[in-house]
Amino acid sequence: MLSPAVNVVASIPSPPINGFSLWPGGPFIHFYALCILVGILVAGFMTNYRLTKRGAEPGVVIDICLLAVPLAIIGARIFHVLTHWGFYFGQDREWWNPFVKDAIWNIWDGGIAIFGALIGGAIGAWLGCKWTGIRFWTFADALAPGLLLAQAIGRFGNWFNQELYGLPTDLPWGLEIAYPNSAWPVGLPEDTLFHPTFLYEVIWNTLGVVFLLWAGKRFRLQWGRVFALYLIWYSAGRIVWENLRIDPSEIFFGLRTNVWAAIVGVVVGLTIFFAQQRRHPGFEPSPYVRGREWSGGGAVQSQNTDEFVDLSAPPTRELVGDDATSTVATT
Repeated sequence: MLSPAVNVVASIPSPPINGFSLWPGGPFIHFYALCILVGILVAGFMTNYRLTKRGAEPGVVIDICLLAVPLAIIGARIFHVLTHWGFYFGQDREWWNPFVKDAIWNIWDGGIAIFGALIGGAIGAWLGCKWTGIRFWTFADALAPGLLLAQAIGRFGNWFNQELYGLPTDLPWGLEIAYPNSAWPVGLPEDTLFHPTFLYEVIWNTLGVVFLLWAGKRFRLQWGRVFALYLIWYSAGRIVWENLRIDPSEIFFGLRTNVWAAIVGVVVGLTIFFAQQRRHPGFEPSPYVRGREWSGGGAVQSQNTDEFVDLSAPPTRELVGDDATSTVATT
């Protein structure tokens, strides 16, 4: 039972707009999308920096992201649809709605889910690592802090959209939500404030970035153990924030689907950490798998190799006899 809560001290206002048009009547740009894009770029730069420090080829992260990012978006959307089954397949909706009427790629109709992004992105990253020769766990460790920071940035998109807020509260940092709102609980007065779950997650994730960077350096964590800590840290926080949220969700055995997903995330993180610690007590010999090492750093010698023929000047051969001192071009 939700109890009314009103602002008695202060509050956090929600933005009055959630995007802008490039020109009158032109394409509408959502701040939500910009937050996600900025997060992806930040994560990419951080991952590239961390991989390069380990000895990987600068820019190799782009090759991996070409597969990881699209599959992450697809996985995020599919996971959201599957965990909001009633919204897409409920009464007055046909089975094809998520694919046609409410197209599965139309993320504005319902959104995306981070746990699906992790699954899809992991598949894409594994394929990308196979392609480039980078060790999968090396990439995962390099990615972890940037990924958590990207999630912190992305949560500001929920603030602009005035969505995914928590239970009513009378705390000074209660979040103002414009009334009426499609997710407004029935029976609550118009001046009700809500827990700013987006802000809780921003703070938690940002602290997590600091923790991952510190722990990874302090204990020289490799073989996927930084990524394991990421799973534990993010999922533990998500269990709390998810229980505060009041947006619709499928319920299984009394818990929201994303709470179950977060519990699984903690278990998987613990399993990876201790399994890798036991399996790989030493350090990674290279960010590359054996036989795929990158030897860059020096000047590239492209001439006089089996793959290169210099056509800038025709080759010559010496003549014998009276013309021994002259040359004739060969074709």
